[in-house]
Amino acid sequence: MKNVLVVGAGFSGSIIARELAEKSNVNITVVDKRNAVGGNMYDELDEHNIRVQKYGPHVLVTNEWKVIDYLSKFSEFYKYNVKEVSLIDGKFVRLPFNFESLQQLVGPENSQQLISLMRKEYAGRDRVPIYELLNSSVKEISDFANLLYHKSFVNYCSKQWDVPTKDLHPSIMGRSAFVIGYDERYMNKDFQFLPKNGFTDLFKNLLNHKSIKVKLNENALDGLVLNNDSKEIFYKGCKVDILVFTGPIDELFNCQFGELPYRSLNIKYEWFNKERIYDCPIVSCPQAEGYTRQTEYKFLMEDYSQAKGTVIATEYPIAYKKEEGTTPFYPIIIDNNLINYGKYLELASTYKNLFLCGRLAEFKYYNMDDCILNAFNISKNILDFISKEVL
Repeated sequence: MKNVLVVGAGFSGSIIARELAEKSNVNITVVDKRNAVGGNMYDELDEHNIRVQKYGPHVLVTNEWKVIDYLSKFSEFYKYNVKEVSLIDGKFVRLPFNFESLQQLVGPENSQQLISLMRKEYAGRDRVPIYELLNSSVKEISDFANLLYHKSFVNYCSKQWDVPTKDLHPSIMGRSAFVIGYDERYMNKDFQFLPKNGFTDLFKNLLNHKSIKVKLNENALDGLVLNNDSKEIFYKGCKVDILVFTGPIDELFNCQFGELPYRSLNIKYEWFNKERIYDCPIVSCPQAEGYTRQTEYKFLMEDYSQAKGTVIATEYPIAYKKEEGTTPFYPIIIDNNLINYGKYLELASTYKNLFLCGRLAEFKYYNMDDCILNAFNISKNILDFISKEVL
């Protein structure tokens, strides 16, 4: 039997482990340095009976029904359309920015011509990246885009990434789009759901298989040895037939080409003896000092009738520093970092039994559904590898 080591119990590692367990004759060990499964999707009921997602708000949002269908084997789900607002100049403005936002920012009496110009300029499109609006040849549109850019994006990106917006990769800047219409859903995707009993319960079920052994509170990097001469991989002295790695790729190779930068979050929680604080559960705060977003988790729950008061989680972006015990969330995708990542990727490719998966290992800003679909694809690659090795 093949000996498979999976490092990381988030979506990437957990789905790959389950797929290999069900479709091949392998022994799988999943190792995570945290004390619970779920990665950054980990959630728990707090002392006020409010389900809090400890690493920021996550909702399963996808155009691929197979994502929901697959995960429904491990959890019940309920529909939840993600809606947000942005606090700008003391007013709550609809997010994603749309024609309602436009009227809120310039006044309804000044909006008619601009809305007409946008409908004509972007006929047949439902959403347009903000940077495309900035470069519009129609002065009225580019002027409005500059208003959005300076009141929201510059401030938000400065806190979130700590690099100039001009240096950010298009894959980052392209995530923010203006709605050509009045759609209030933050993501324009067909299927939007949350697990009824929380993400942690889903992950426990996902990893509950006779061929999967889960080890928590264990830093795999302390026991991993990659022999650069023989291209063999060992964990705690035992040979590993297949390594699935979902952590920071630079740390896997002892940062020999230098550290790749990631952003982290310091999330602070405050309980209020009130029914609610905000009309919308997720509030973007581009102009706030130091923090970017606040989430009122109670209103992400399907049933919050037993909740006492309400909790606000406030996200403060910080630099990832492994020596300080912070958690890497987002790769900082700029040209120089991608060049450095390429060196690690080239080195990783020399190990035929090493498979990288996820935001940190692939240095990509995956959405959750993209991460899941990617894990399906990596699973197929590993199964192909196993079948060829057996033959």
